[in-house]
Amino acid sequence: MPVSAAAQTPRSAAPEHPMVPRPYNVRAVRRESYDTFTLELGSEPSADFAFAPGQFNMLYVFGVGEVPISISGDPTHPRKLVHTTREVGAVTRAMRQLKRGGALGVRGPFGSHWPVEAVTGADLVIVAGGIGLAPLRPALYHVLAHRKKYGKVVLVYGTRTPADILFGKQLQKWQDSGLPVFITVDRAAGDWRGSVGVVTTLIPRVPFDPRSAAALVCGPEVMMRFTARELQKRGVRPENIHISMERNMKCAVGFCGHCQLGPTFICKDGPVFNWTRMEPLLAVREM
Repeated sequence: MPVSAAAQTPRSAAPEHPMVPRPYNVRAVRRESYDTFTLELGSEPSADFAFAPGQFNMLYVFGVGEVPISISGDPTHPRKLVHTTREVGAVTRAMRQLKRGGALGVRGPFGSHWPVEAVTGADLVIVAGGIGLAPLRPALYHVLAHRKKYGKVVLVYGTRTPADILFGKQLQKWQDSGLPVFITVDRAAGDWRGSVGVVTTLIPRVPFDPRSAAALVCGPEVMMRFTARELQKRGVRPENIHISMERNMKCAVGFCGHCQLGPTFICKDGPVFNWTRMEPLLAVREM
C-alpha cells in the first residue's frame, strides 16, 4: 500500500520564508473538556487555507512563543482553520486566554498526512487515544465525505474518564448517521454505562476484515505501540498501520534537530508514519 503520499500534500499560499508566521484572527474559543479547547481562526481578508488530514501548524502567541498543533478542522472547509489542543504549558495557557478578535501567528501547514486516498477500497479502523482524536478528525471528515470509496469504517476511542471525551455531540451525530463508534474509559465515573478499560481491549471485538484493513492510530506513544500490536494480532499487516508522532517538535522544517529520532525528523518526515518505519525507532526512549 502506498505510503509516500506526503509528496502530494497540498499547501496554502505561504510567506517566502517558512519561519515567518502569518497573522490570523481568533473567531472563536470553545471549551472541549476541563483542560482541552478548540481555536477557530480566520484571516483578513478571508482566504482559503488548504491542508491535508493529519498535517500541523506552528501557532505563535505574540510575546509568549509558539507550539506545533495538529489541524482538527474539516479539509473541505478551508476558510475555517481549526485547532484543538490541551493546556500543558505557557503557550497553550496563553492561547486559552485569547478572546474573539485576538491575534495569533500561523506557520504551515507542515508535514506528512494520513493516507486517506491510498487506502480507498479497504476497511478502515481509526483508533484514537485522548487528545489523539483531534489529529484524526480531519481524516474522519474526509472519509465520511467520500464514504462510498471505503469498506467498513469504524472509530475506536479511549479516554481517561467520561469527562475527557472530546467532540461528544459530533461523535453522537456520526454514530447516528451510521458510523460505528466504540468508546472506552480508563476509569468510570458518574452515570457511565459504557466500556471500561484501555482502548486496546476493544480491538478484538471491532468489526472489520483484517486481511485488507488499514488503520490510522493517534494517541500517547505507549498506546500506539500496544494498539499496533493488537491490530497485528487480529491480522492487520504492519505496513497497513499508520501512526502520528509529536516528539519534541520546535521548528517544523527539520532545522533545529529537537525532534530527530534516529535518522528521522518527526516534523519534516512526519508526523504521520507507516508502522514498519517507526516501530524500531520507538524503542528509543523519549527524552
